[in-house]
Amino acid sequence: MSTQPDIIDPLGTSALGSTETPAWIRMQMVLSYDGAAYSGWARQPNVIGVQQLVEDALEMLVRRRIRVVVAGRTDAGVHARRQVVHFDLTEAEYDGLPRKAPLDPGPALVRRINGILGREDGAVWVHEAHRAPEGFDARFSALARRYSYRIADGQHRWDPLTRHLTTWHREELDVEAMNREAQTVLGRHDFLTYCKPRPHATTIRTLQEFTFTRGEDGLILAHLKADAFCHNMVRALIGAAMMVGDGREQPGFMAARLEEMVRDSKTKLSHPRALVLEEVYYPEAEQLAARALQTRALRSDDEVKDASAEG
Repeated sequence: MSTQPDIIDPLGTSALGSTETPAWIRMQMVLSYDGAAYSGWARQPNVIGVQQLVEDALEMLVRRRIRVVVAGRTDAGVHARRQVVHFDLTEAEYDGLPRKAPLDPGPALVRRINGILGREDGAVWVHEAHRAPEGFDARFSALARRYSYRIADGQHRWDPLTRHLTTWHREELDVEAMNREAQTVLGRHDFLTYCKPRPHATTIRTLQEFTFTRGEDGLILAHLKADAFCHNMVRALIGAAMMVGDGREQPGFMAARLEEMVRDSKTKLSHPRALVLEEVYYPEAEQLAARALQTRALRSDDEVKDASAEG
């Protein structure tokens, strides 16, 4: 049971109108979405983000404004197969999820919220929801995130039926050369060259896996795994590897750019439509709270180091 909700009723009252602070139950929810239909994950003015749809659907269910915390914010056009969020409900809200249906609260929430989200033609879909383990935080408890990226190199591989999930590249790409480049940027680094910095946020990350393979269908599939990714990082890494793969840049380009720590005209972003957040990894239940504390401390330490370097 959570005692620190992410958002409290602005009037300081519970759903029953009492001024007494309610007990909070943290929910963990897994969903997928077609990012082509939305302007990224985050709620923004004048455009529709996936977060807004999810929060509006939850508000319809519990009759209260709710904010969700996401494991990893995705950019406009980027898809997710198993995105993870958390949010807090009162005990009364949790117990009321089934209404009169013979279902536990988690499955009841999945059925009811998909009934609302289904009006978006299935572009957003919730796969599971349940009461989260003690100490769970969708963002800070995560150990790693994994992304995939599909490339059709050469016009003979272009398929209009899969264009919304695949990047088309006119020239043939050298997969082995791209893999050699990818290996040079593995590990813990300041990825400033490959990120669009956010105010007061660090660009230090640990890239754990980065590979390219050509499948039986002839398409190239990239996999990237890191403790976390900063804004535009995956697309910038893919874009740099492709520049070596088609011969525009020489071997060693990616490592040299990493050392330069400068974002300029050589920082090329691959198209967002081929990028999918595949999975978010978490530790065992008894380690969730400790992992969240560790991540917060590490990020804070990285931000202090960034500020010292700038000074």
